[in-house]
Amino acid sequence: MSADAFTNLVDAHYAALYRFALSLARREADACDLVQQTFYVWATKGSSLREQDKAKTWLFTTLYREFLRGRRRDQRSQSIEDLPPGQQEPVLEPAGDFERLDGQQVMAALQEVDEAFRAPLALFYLEDMSYLEIAELLELPIGTVMSRLSRGKAQLRTLLARRLTAADQKVIQFPPAISAKKGGQK
Repeated sequence: MSADAFTNLVDAHYAALYRFALSLARREADACDLVQQTFYVWATKGSSLREQDKAKTWLFTTLYREFLRGRRRDQRSQSIEDLPPGQQEPVLEPAGDFERLDGQQVMAALQEVDEAFRAPLALFYLEDMSYLEIAELLELPIGTVMSRLSRGKAQLRTLLARRLTAADQKVIQFPPAISAKKGGQK
């Protein structure tokens, strides 16, 4: 692959890969590392791809596999305690108007969604991929993708509802001296 072709490939897919990596890794530095590793793998193995029009899917799949590989490596070096089966958070209905949330709040909530649900949600909403494309990319049955999207949406709604409730509970209170002055100045 020529340098110009590689540059064009990076230009065409970098932003989308970065968004996906950030939704998985939760940290900008880790997302940058994932994207860089993905393009490195492309530079070493991408020429073996028979159908060059499938480069986008190949890149997303590679990024996801690199993320999982790094995650497994981290889990081996750390002891992680999981919730016992059956102890999942209840799904709450939204307690507010989601239109008041901005993109940063939604992205922050997406980063708190369980990892198994985060990748399908990010691919579906951020990259506009179909269920079938997500299933192929994540190497999952389409029914599993649909289930994970449903559960992920419920978890995301719960997190967003909590953020709205917390924001609604913030009340500005004046110190007593200011309140007394306001009452006496009529």
